[in-house]
Amino acid sequence: MIVMATLRFSYGTMGSGKSTLALQIHHNMSSRGVNGLLLTKLDRDGSQVTSRLGVSAPAIDVSLDLDLFELTKAHMPLQFLVCDETQFYSLEQCDQLARVVDELNVDVFAFGLITDFRGLLFDGTRRLLEIADQRIEMQVEARCWCGDRANNNARLVNGVIVYEGETVVVGDTDRTMSEPLFGDEVRYELLCRKHYINGVLGPSQ
Repeated sequence: MIVMATLRFSYGTMGSGKSTLALQIHHNMSSRGVNGLLLTKLDRDGSQVTSRLGVSAPAIDVSLDLDLFELTKAHMPLQFLVCDETQFYSLEQCDQLARVVDELNVDVFAFGLITDFRGLLFDGTRRLLEIADQRIEMQVEARCWCGDRANNNARLVNGVIVYEGETVVVGDTDRTMSEPLFGDEVRYELLCRKHYINGVLGPSQ
């Protein structure tokens, strides 16, 4: 009996362990001789998958015009793809992952953020939620400064929460790893819904 491949989409906020799990799956399978590819897009450290725990591995960078179905065909035989940062994938690339599963019988493990800094679904996230065989919320719960569950990836520009702007600005939740943007300091803060809406970054506010 032929075992059919699966498109599994795991999602969560920043800090929920997505990249760590992606790296673990890729390592576990590759170390046992299972052929696969590790992919990422707009990772904060370039063409690799990086975890905030300090683990990393080289990865194929998914450019806007990369056809993931053709990429997989060119590397066959393969048994799996591990795809990180899939919230940044185009709608077409998400559909190409579905074709990889359905036509090439290759398992796809996709990982992505659930919402952007405005609290809206990323385009890639929305499409994967629509087409995935399995939708799995990450079980590592990120926490707001108040201790409640953090559901929002708030964007801070020069220390102030912003609710408008470009969807994609690569940054980090670490205060020491903020990215300058046209002279501004940009970073992200994990907040619960109440403190995200009210723009409160700590008890002193």
